[in-house]
Amino acid sequence: MQTQSTSLTRYAWLSVAAALATLALKFGAYWFTGSVGLLSDALESLVNLAGALMALAMLTVAARPPDDEHNFGHNKAEYFSSGVEGSLILVAAAGIAATAIPRLLFPRPLEDLGLGLAIGTAAALVNLAVGLILLRAARQHGSITLEADAQHLLTDVWTSVGVLAAVGLVALTGWQRLDPIIALLVAANITWTGTRILRASVAGLMDTALPPDELAQITAILNRYRAEGIEFHAVTTRQAGTRRFVSMHVLVPGGWSVQQGHQLLEAVEAELHAALPQLMVSTHLEPLGELASYHGVEFTKPV
Repeated sequence: MQTQSTSLTRYAWLSVAAALATLALKFGAYWFTGSVGLLSDALESLVNLAGALMALAMLTVAARPPDDEHNFGHNKAEYFSSGVEGSLILVAAAGIAATAIPRLLFPRPLEDLGLGLAIGTAAALVNLAVGLILLRAARQHGSITLEADAQHLLTDVWTSVGVLAAVGLVALTGWQRLDPIIALLVAANITWTGTRILRASVAGLMDTALPPDELAQITAILNRYRAEGIEFHAVTTRQAGTRRFVSMHVLVPGGWSVQQGHQLLEAVEAELHAALPQLMVSTHLEPLGELASYHGVEFTKPV
């Protein structure tokens, strides 16, 4: 587990490098053109940099092994990263709106649009490449930190496309107010992104159950044993960053030996691990037919 979490930090370093590169390019484009739309794009890249640094820090923390104070590890640190990034996105949206509204009321001509468009396009291509790499890694490793970072970068790409289109139209039509209008649309778009990331972060901190597709895999495995007369109840799941947890009571015939029960639990856990490699399984063996074996079943959802 530690090795996998540690390996994720290299993607965070890639995100930091991309944020620095696009930050320089976009502020350069704003410097040459004076476009508030390009400024809004540059401010979002500033948020990208802060988010990438936070992701790097939290992935480093998540890579630490369990200790006396954190027996289940440090994987939930990832949710702090995504929460901070979502908050920073909302701050950036407010800053963009505050910059765009005065320009909407008092338009100003743009300059050196050709150079600004070229620089902005280069920055968008960098974000597109890095965003796709991070998204693939996030889905492969189940990392909410990398997913938040990837989704933010890909949102930034669409933001850049809109801004560049607006700057191009300003050059063609001469309608200066189009520039701040696009900037305000950018602010609205990234507000939605930031809110979505914050909701996912809060859900993780609240110990939500595993996603439906993963629950379906667990259920399919347990059902095969149910067909053989084994029962399961009090099956609960949760996720913390890249790690998954499931606990359950396993009910077997009362006449079984301890060895038989142990072998069954080993088989069940092995199948669950094969289906979900990041799963930590906790089992409790109980006899079928004993009333006490069903204590607490009313408080859990069947799986």
